Amino acid sequence: MSTINDVSRLAGVSKATVSRVLSGSRGVKEASRLAVLRAVDELNYRPNVIAQSLLSQSTGCIGVICAMDNINQTTGYLFALEKQFSQHQKHLLLRFANTRTAVMSALDELSSGLCDDVLIIGARFALEIDDENVVLIDCPEADTANSIQFDHLFAAETACNYLASQGRRQIALIQPMGSGFTDDVLLGYKHGLEKNFLPFNRNLVFMHSISSTVALQELLNNGSTVNFNALLVADEQEAQKVIPQLQAFNKRVPEDVMVFSLAGTVHLPGVPTIPAIEYSMDAIAARIVHWLEEKTQMPGNTAFRGDLILPDSRR
Repeated sequence: MSTINDVSRLAGVSKATVSRVLSGSRGVKEASRLAVLRAVDELNYRPNVIAQSLLSQSTGCIGVICAMDNINQTTGYLFALEKQFSQHQKHLLLRFANTRTAVMSALDELSSGLCDDVLIIGARFALEIDDENVVLIDCPEADTANSIQFDHLFAAETACNYLASQGRRQIALIQPMGSGFTDDVLLGYKHGLEKNFLPFNRNLVFMHSISSTVALQELLNNGSTVNFNALLVADEQEAQKVIPQLQAFNKRVPEDVMVFSLAGTVHLPGVPTIPAIEYSMDAIAARIVHWLEEKTQMPGNTAFRGDLILPDSRR
C-alpha cells in the first residue's frame, strides 16, 4: 500500500506540499499540484480520510440533494460533479428528495457534520435557506443569495428566433404546472415573437395544464381554430412525451411540427433529433467547485446561458 512518502518522492515535492494539495489548501504552485495528483493517480494512493478530517476540521464531503424528476438531467449533473470533485479529493454524499419536507430533512442530516457544503438541485418548490454552505441549482423559487439558475428567458427568445428563421410562424408553447420558471419562459417567448414581428396568440400557449400531454391534447383539439407548425417544450423529457403524441395525430416531426426543447437534447432510437438549448454540466460543475473553494466569492444569484444545438451539429 502506497504512503504519503511514496507520493512525495514520485512527485518531487515535500510531504507538507502533498498534504496541502490533498486537503485543498491554497498557496500551492499549479505545477506542484498537478505533479502530486499525477503521483496519487499512478500510485493509487488513498489518504486516511478520518485522520485528514480530524486535522483539517473538514469532512472532504459535499452533499448533493437531487429534487428533480428528469433522470437524464440528474445523471448529467452527478457525472459532472463527481468528475470535478474527485479532482479536488472530495467525495459526494447523495440524497434524493422530491418534496420540501424531504429536502429539508436531507439537508438537516447532511449538515450535521457529514458534509462541508450541500448542493440542492432542481427543487420545484419554495426553499428559504440562509446558509453560505448551501447552493441551490436550477431551483425556480430559490430565496437565497447562493443560487444558480438557467437563463430561461434567453432560452425561449433564442428558440423563437431560430424557429422564425426556419419559416415557422405559428409557434406554440407548452409549460405544464410545476415545470418552473414559467414567467421567464413566457417573457422570453413574447420577446422572441416581437423581434420577429409575429403576433402573440393566447390560443397557442398552455402553461397551466397538469402535464405536457394534456396541454398538447388541448392544443390539438383546437385544430379547427388554430394551427401551429412549431412547439416549444420545457426539456427533452417533455419532448420524448409529445413527439409520439404528435405522430399519433399524423403530425410529422419536424416536417409538420418542429419540436424545440428548452433544456436538453433527445438521444433515443426512433425519436427524431430536434433543435434544443443545451447547458454544459461540466461548466456548471467547475464553477460550483470554484465557488466552494473560494468561500469569500460565493455566486449570488447567477444565471447560466445555454447553447443552441441544431440537429446537424450532433453528428
